Amino acid sequence: MNVAVELPEDIIRRLESAWQDVPRRALAAVAIEGYRSGALGRAEVGRLLGFSFWQTEAFLKERQAYLPYTDADLARDRSVLDQVLPG
Repeated sequence: MNVAVELPEDIIRRLESAWQDVPRRALAAVAIEGYRSGALGRAEVGRLLGFSFWQTEAFLKERQAYLPYTDADLARDRSVLDQVLPG
């Protein structure tokens, strides 16, 4: 699917003066928001942007796009590890 976004000319000029590649930056913004909202996973972000696993990890880290991980998540993960790993 192709998505077209219409922007006023003055905004386009400002973005072009600030960014090297406006379409690429717009695509990256969609990827970040998709990841933060949970609509996209890490693999989809990488595929969308043509990144390897580690490039995707670096991209998300640079933009502070972290998935929520609560104390309850940690407790659950520790419980599972306690069950599967020898004590």
